[in-house]
Amino acid sequence: MARKFLYAFAVLIMLTVAGGFALNAFPVLFMRMALVPDGRVDSLPPPPSYDDAEMWLARPDKAGNPALWTPPGYTPGTRPHAAVFFIHPTSYLVRTHWNAPLDDPEANARATIFLKGQASAFNGVGAVWAPRYRQAAFGAFLTSQGDAQKALDFAYRDVVAAFDAFVREAGDRPIILAGHSQGGLHLSRLLHEKIAGTPLAKRIVAAYVVGWPVSRTADLPLMGLPECTRADQPGCILSWQSFAEPADPSLILDTFDASTGYTGARRNGTAMICTNPITGTPDATAPAAANLGTLLPTSDLSSASISAGQVGARCAGRGLLMIGTPPPLGGYVLPGNNYHVYDYGLFWANVRADAARRLAAYQAQSAAPPKLVEGRIPGHALRQAQHERVLL
Repeated sequence: MARKFLYAFAVLIMLTVAGGFALNAFPVLFMRMALVPDGRVDSLPPPPSYDDAEMWLARPDKAGNPALWTPPGYTPGTRPHAAVFFIHPTSYLVRTHWNAPLDDPEANARATIFLKGQASAFNGVGAVWAPRYRQAAFGAFLTSQGDAQKALDFAYRDVVAAFDAFVREAGDRPIILAGHSQGGLHLSRLLHEKIAGTPLAKRIVAAYVVGWPVSRTADLPLMGLPECTRADQPGCILSWQSFAEPADPSLILDTFDASTGYTGARRNGTAMICTNPITGTPDATAPAAANLGTLLPTSDLSSASISAGQVGARCAGRGLLMIGTPPPLGGYVLPGNNYHVYDYGLFWANVRADAARRLAAYQAQSAAPPKLVEGRIPGHALRQAQHERVLL
């Protein structure tokens, strides 16, 4: 039997329908009771070597690479010019441990399916690497306990080790960074700690920090890349969080507002980056007719098709992406009309087109001749030009 395409989402629906009235009335309370681990966080050994192919859920040489999935009418690119580093969202949904064991079969199976529905958007332009990592349990996001941050720190340590191995494998190719939910959190921190202020920043085509809030004033100034303000702008950050109306983002904002950004300033009340994935620009409104394609799973969730013109989007308030009345996607909606699970799927074809457009702009920019500065060619460019004339 074919593995159910969005099997992980069938688990998430339990959070919104199980328990009937009680869960509807007190969703966060019941989620905490069911999902926050007991006891202290386990002390984890250092990350294993990511030179080992088994440490990757997706990589270009992996047989059955889930990131190569495409819906009917699409195929993976035959010449992947970019290298894509994708950090999958939380797929460890039990409270047994604060961090998922690397060999947990259910967590790995769910992560693999997330890659099909999310990382696949980038396989038209890039070869995708997606690591296994000892992700923090879902319950770590439902509590302010100190162990929750320790669990996230352990997970991030694995992501850093994987990223270092990815950079070695990527060679000199342009890089696309992407993640979702917990993966978006780790990507945000990776930009701040490993990319900002380094030569690597110049190789970034785009960073898709999706399903995780990014403060424009408390985070962005120290993340190494600007917010994307044009649809054809390379070297920038995109971020969005999808909600239907009426939206109640308190599950996200209560924690976000109580935290401190990378600048040391409080995030409380600050505006969040809201990229409209249909237009590729911030704080924009786009009709459903402009949506190139939403992933619609089949009734048995064994596959998915693409359907254009289904979902519009507009940025509103502090930076939420409002999607109006969405098509029937199943019941996997989190409390507050949060369409978090579908952040990529709602706009799959637009994300795919966005990545291609930004890569083309990056390549054109890289191929452009040196600019004149006060009538002169910079010394290094002049020496290169002279060298090329000698070779000719």
